[in-house]
Amino acid sequence: MPYVEKEIEKIYYTIGEVAERFDVATSLIRFWESEFSILHPKKNKKGNRQYTKTDIEKIKLIYHLVKDRGFTLNGAKEMLKKNPEELQNKLDAIESLKNVKKFLIELKGQM
Repeated sequence: MPYVEKEIEKIYYTIGEVAERFDVATSLIRFWESEFSILHPKKNKKGNRQYTKTDIEKIKLIYHLVKDRGFTLNGAKEMLKKNPEELQNKLDAIESLKNVKKFLIELKGQM
């Protein structure tokens, strides 16, 4: 069995890395932190925010509701209060379907 090197994953991400990942301004991430009670990134001794994968998943939910689906902030807060697990499951299904679509398009391009 050949040796396969595992990709090193970070434990903490900076606010700049998170903002770049979602293609939004860092100020929007800070604003969402003040508006949504589910966001509580860890802060280091300097006061810099350190986001974990869990924090990024929460931001992904907020981004999906506000940017993709067009919810108002209050509407997004209500959705997150009502059924966060169901919302996460739907978002996971959407991500999975996007990956399948991407794979099929790549496969079609190779033919």
